[in-house]
Amino acid sequence: MSAPGTYRNAPISMVVIAVEVLAWAIGISFLLYAPSELPQFRFAKPVMLWASFVGPVLVLAYLIGLRLKNRALKRFGEAGMLPVMVPGVSSWRTATRFLLLRHGLGLAIIALAGPQMGTRVEEVKAKGVDVVVALDVSNSMMAEDLKPNRMEVAKRALAQLIDRMHGDRLGIVVFAGQAYTQLPITADRSAAKLFLGSLGPNMVQRQGTAIGAAIDQAMRSFGADAAKGKTIIVISDGESFEDDGVTAAKEAAEKGIIVNTIGMGSPQGAPIPVRMNGAVVGFKKDKEGQTVMTKLDEGMLSRIAEAGNGEYVHATSGDTGIDAIMAKLRSMDQSDLGTFRFAGHEDRFQYFLAAACALVLIGLCMGERTFANPFKKHIGWSA
Repeated sequence: MSAPGTYRNAPISMVVIAVEVLAWAIGISFLLYAPSELPQFRFAKPVMLWASFVGPVLVLAYLIGLRLKNRALKRFGEAGMLPVMVPGVSSWRTATRFLLLRHGLGLAIIALAGPQMGTRVEEVKAKGVDVVVALDVSNSMMAEDLKPNRMEVAKRALAQLIDRMHGDRLGIVVFAGQAYTQLPITADRSAAKLFLGSLGPNMVQRQGTAIGAAIDQAMRSFGADAAKGKTIIVISDGESFEDDGVTAAKEAAEKGIIVNTIGMGSPQGAPIPVRMNGAVVGFKKDKEGQTVMTKLDEGMLSRIAEAGNGEYVHATSGDTGIDAIMAKLRSMDQSDLGTFRFAGHEDRFQYFLAAACALVLIGLCMGERTFANPFKKHIGWSA
């Protein structure tokens, strides 16, 4: 048993740990059963849930701190004098205060994860430009001179572009030795994001880098209702052996379409890994058995951008080049593209945030010591 005037470590530890285990059991059960029982429920930012692991750390720190407090109290004076020297020490008040603050933080983390339930119809008035991204999906884009590889950096660039386009319309053309329209021009950004995970070299059977064909295909993507501001963004390593990308860019410029380019890779080059079951088993070789080194052709991409009255940007592992391209887009003429209706998810974070604020506020206002009680001697109960 704890000495009078000190904290009751054993019962407090049992209660705090039991509540922590119960909270985790409820949370894990919800995450396991929600997809089947509540299909309309989702988290907008599920990565934020990883912050929940700070909870057990706080519990451990609290219990260790409680033991250290007891040791300090015992050194402060004799056991019989502690209730007089340090009056009002309350084990359950300090435990309750900690639980309120700890689980208030837990609810705040859930709120940050963006819980959403149900759908709502949104009307968006679009005013912007029409953009067609021509994305190189040839084998050379798997080279790892950018981390983790050129293709992943290119996909990240496209994802950043989608997130920053408000009111603009977007289309996607993929190309290697041939070019195909993957996504017709649309203002629905969620539809564009659906294609990101499937982008890769297996999309086009004929390998190569036909930038000219990609620009031609992108030009055909602009319909009769195209915006006044039109641009093509070529994302590639620039190794074009199939056709003349410069001529295609000139033709686009004559039609009032600006051609921008983003270079993926390094001028020094890198081999193209060959993978089996996710592991690298070698590198791509040519007919003579020599390892193929794929290099970024900045000269080609710069000439294409110049011919298309656009801008060339060199991407790195840390900078996809989208910032510079977005600045270029915002300088173009904006057009009214109409009103569009989308089904959006209904945010429910405010309920968790309100509960979190309430718990934290109560915890902060709650003292850790009891007040003098004139009826205590008649009750016979001690905190």
